[in-house]
Amino acid sequence: MAIATASGSTALWFAMRATGVTALVLLTLTVVLGVAGVRRLSSLRIPRFVLDGLHRNAALLAVSFLAVHIVTAVIDSYVTIRIVDVFVPFTGTYRPLWLGLGAVSLDLLAAVMVTSLLRKRLGYRTWRATHWLAYAAWPTALVHSLGTGSDAGTGWMT
Repeated sequence: MAIATASGSTALWFAMRATGVTALVLLTLTVVLGVAGVRRLSSLRIPRFVLDGLHRNAALLAVSFLAVHIVTAVIDSYVTIRIVDVFVPFTGTYRPLWLGLGAVSLDLLAAVMVTSLLRKRLGYRTWRATHWLAYAAWPTALVHSLGTGSDAGTGWMT
C-alpha cells in the first residue's frame, strides 16, 4: 500500500501530483476571474475591486503551488528532471514533449508575472500585451498535465 508507506520518493511524488493539480485548478480560476474582469462582470454583490483582488490572490496562490510542484519534481529521484529542463523547453530526457510543454507554460507565466510586478514602470499597453500570454499558458499547462500527469485518466481529474 503506497499511501501507508509514503516516504522519500513516494512522498515527493504525491506532493508533486497534488501541487500540480492544485496549481492547474488555481490557474484555471485565475483565467476565469481575469476574463470576468476584462468583461466587466461585476454586480452589486461582487464589486470590481473584489473581483480584481480574487484574481490577483488566485494568481499568487497558483504561482506558489507551481513553485512547490517544480521543486518536488526536481528533487524527486524517481526520474531525472534538471533545473535547465524546467526553464528550457524540450531539453529533458524524461517525456521531453510533455515536460517541454510544462516549461513553455512556466516561461509564459513568468513573463506575465514579471510584467505584472513591473506594471507601473512598463505602462498599461506593454503590460496588457504581455498579459495576453496567460491565454496561451493555461491550455499549454493543461496539455502538459494531460500528457504527463498520472491522474489524467481518472474521473476526478477529468
